[in-house]
Amino acid sequence: MIEITRGDITTIPVDAVVNAANEALRGGGGVDGAIHRAAGPELLRELRRHPGTDTGTAVITRGYDLPARWVIHAVGPVWRDGAHGEPELLASAYRSAFELALAQDGVRSIAFPAISTGVYRFPRDAAARIALGVMLEHESRFDRILAVLFDADTERTYVETLRALRGR
Repeated sequence: MIEITRGDITTIPVDAVVNAANEALRGGGGVDGAIHRAAGPELLRELRRHPGTDTGTAVITRGYDLPARWVIHAVGPVWRDGAHGEPELLASAYRSAFELALAQDGVRSIAFPAISTGVYRFPRDAAARIALGVMLEHESRFDRILAVLFDADTERTYVETLRALRGR
């Protein structure tokens, strides 16, 4: 079941929360900074064991002070013009997050932000189609898949896109 909601992803009680991370995996602004602040300093200590990860991939850590047991740090692309593999890299980031979640025993619920739509400037409509398309590919393997969005415009875009993808 895919749910779309507006809110603070750091407060969502799910098994795994996805972080819109950067390649260095050292925290940043937006969702990334909020997750690092809410999880506490142990998150960064664990991430320091990783040299970073490429765009389109993901890394998993414990959730520490978050309600989620796991944080999956997925690195989406910076939008240039759409002709540099950005759509494929964004889809890969979502798929990588799902693969890591499925590799953990007991992960039946997962929450995603709108990866790459903030400072990485990925167009919201295109990002929603990609994100929800990958979520639909994995829907039968989870009890709950949530898109937790920051603002009303993004929430509306996701709701309309999901309706269109489902043919309703």
